[in-house]
Amino acid sequence: MPLSNSQLKKFRSIGHHLSPIVIIANGLNDNVSAEISRALNDHELIKIKVPSEDREAKKALIQQVCEEQKAELVQQIGHMALLYKEAASANPKLSNIQRFKE
Repeated sequence: MPLSNSQLKKFRSIGHHLSPIVIIANGLNDNVSAEISRALNDHELIKIKVPSEDREAKKALIQQVCEEQKAELVQQIGHMALLYKEAASANPKLSNIQRFKE
């Protein structure tokens, strides 16, 4: 389900204060996918870094991550991408959405 404009705005403001949890340097492999999945389940909103100089390859890799993880791309700026996936049972101490709730 696509995110509403108000959700996107809220998530972008939260994401501004986050550091990248995963850096995808040599492509997407099983270990990187597992770490992204764990991070999305724990934090719901994560920032990843894709340090690739090829814009199309970077865009394709981020799209592949979103499709594999069933996550929503909130924002992409430069080498950073902000991803959101709602957790089934979010831990209030780990979830970036609940920790930064107003």
